[in-house]
Amino acid sequence: MKEEIKAHNNVLELIGNTPLIKLNKITQKMKGNFFAKVEAFNPGHSTKDRIALYIIEEAERKGILKPGDTIIETTSGNTGFSIAMVSIIKGYECILAVSSKSSADKIDMLKTMGAKVYVCPAHVSADDPRSYYEVAKRLHNEIKGSVYINQYFNELNIDAHYQTTGPEIWEQTAGKITHLVACSGTGGTISGTARFLKEKNPNIKVIGIDAYGSVLQKYHQTKEFDANEIYPYRIEGLGKNLIPTATDFNIIDKFEKVTDESSAHTARELAKTEGLFVGYTSGAAMQGLKQLEEEGEFDQDSNIVVIFPDHGSRYMSKIYNDEWMSQQGFFDSETAEIHQIEFVK
Repeated sequence: MKEEIKAHNNVLELIGNTPLIKLNKITQKMKGNFFAKVEAFNPGHSTKDRIALYIIEEAERKGILKPGDTIIETTSGNTGFSIAMVSIIKGYECILAVSSKSSADKIDMLKTMGAKVYVCPAHVSADDPRSYYEVAKRLHNEIKGSVYINQYFNELNIDAHYQTTGPEIWEQTAGKITHLVACSGTGGTISGTARFLKEKNPNIKVIGIDAYGSVLQKYHQTKEFDANEIYPYRIEGLGKNLIPTATDFNIIDKFEKVTDESSAHTARELAKTEGLFVGYTSGAAMQGLKQLEEEGEFDQDSNIVVIFPDHGSRYMSKIYNDEWMSQQGFFDSETAEIHQIEFVK
């Protein structure tokens, strides 16, 4: 029998099938069994690889995307990286309009992946001509043969997770999952994953993590958009200042809000306890988990899956930088880092 070379044809074949990892130390005093779906194991280091590949392949299938076309997208960084990565392999030009809230590392990574990047002010309303939504629309109108993927209002975003993330979690937990906890930004991850899981077992409780300064929790409770909820916050890719149509609010049971500061510290704690070097939103998801446990959400028999969306390397100039943490006022005598770096002369 002839031995075949066991190799992948390209990086896109590595997207999905990320591991489910039991959380041990950080959850020691918590009731329940906690498992993290660690999306940093995707080749582009985030869950957004799934939607980038799915949406682009759907656009190809429908004849919307043709060879040599330009792909335009609005992104807080991760989606952009994933789209740029898929574009390289498939041979498309890539233009990205990003929020000024995106870390410098993320913007540099997008440029490295061959994308043309427009940095737009974060704290303007969605209909302001300078907002990244409006900039992307303008570029799409100006550039012939361009496709605006429009991640924020895109049913395919939900489909991508319905087809992949949901089934993976169901299989990995042998159908024993009782709670799904996930950050909600665009809402595709939580909505698609939850839709699949609730079809399998309607009793699974789905909890979205939201940020203070975002409108999602209030909208879920009242079904009304309240602009008074909006104020600047630091976590990228969590919460929204508009109501994204890729969020299925009916499938989410409740929202839990977390602060910038606690989320940053919890991300650092994950590295020190579980050896998981994850991003800001993963810290937010874990912080939400802690708060929910304190509120009595889980019992001994609960099997909780929390989605960690991306990798810590994207946040070296932010939550893993002591100077940045100090500038935000996130360090006090209790939380200051004890480990100093020693230089040997």
